[in-house]
Amino acid sequence: MKSEPSYILVTPVRDEEATIGRTIESVLKQTCLPREWVIVSDGSTDGTDGIVRRAAAKNPWIRLLALAPRPTRSFAAVVHNTEMGIGHLNYRGYHFIGLLDADVEFQADYYEQLMRRCEAEPSLGLTGGVVIDIGMPRNRYPRNLAEVPGAVQFFRRECFQRIGGLIPIPEGGWDGMTCAMARMHGYQTRLFTDLVVDHLKPRNIAEGGVFRRKWQMGVRDYAIGYHPVFEGVEFISRMKESPLIIGALAWGVGYCTAALQRRTRIVDPTVMAYVRQEQLCRIGRMIIPWSYRRSPANSK
Repeated sequence: MKSEPSYILVTPVRDEEATIGRTIESVLKQTCLPREWVIVSDGSTDGTDGIVRRAAAKNPWIRLLALAPRPTRSFAAVVHNTEMGIGHLNYRGYHFIGLLDADVEFQADYYEQLMRRCEAEPSLGLTGGVVIDIGMPRNRYPRNLAEVPGAVQFFRRECFQRIGGLIPIPEGGWDGMTCAMARMHGYQTRLFTDLVVDHLKPRNIAEGGVFRRKWQMGVRDYAIGYHPVFEGVEFISRMKESPLIIGALAWGVGYCTAALQRRTRIVDPTVMAYVRQEQLCRIGRMIIPWSYRRSPANSK
């Protein structure tokens, strides 16, 4: 007899007392609760740990793993802490594993919906809802619906095991590489646009002001090996985003600066080549329909 699908959650957190309570409430309201939720606090110095401990006292399936403080924030630390949380799981009979940031909230049947859809599509290995930043329109979706942000990545267990773990990239971007590795192993990755996850603060706000964050995203794109042609096409499309033009320039400067510095890349060359091939195929799909529409044969 087939057992009912179950899931566990792992959350890396650092100094999120302003938002983690709302994330906990979202999980507590789920129509299907997780079997276990390990929250890894990376040396939080505010009230984060106290909020988690109070929730855990009422719900034994919530566990706090409190780490010693580290001097600075790091994108790689998110991966290390997530992997540590997975290693400390007590419940081992789960079918799905969810990675969850501590600054989001979502509808009550969110995880039930994800499990149902994964059960209906065996090839679906990694999925999640659309994460909408605070203040942004709730009907504006990412251009690439195959990229699931790390804040809400939800894996079929065997898919997570096949990719062999997350990549601790210091500049960030580990979530995009995780999606690529899942597809390399034959799984589908997909965002569900009808499942909206509210991000309770601007993305990467810890990096500083908006221009600093845009610059850092460019550095990230170089570190994870984005194709220069793809980056150029993206640069043009970003010029329409806020802040107009100068935000795209900051992004581009970040990419070019990292390239000139020849920053060390730790992404496996095979994964990088796969990502670049996907990017060139996306550009091809953009160009070919446009060329077809503008060709003389179709203008008669």
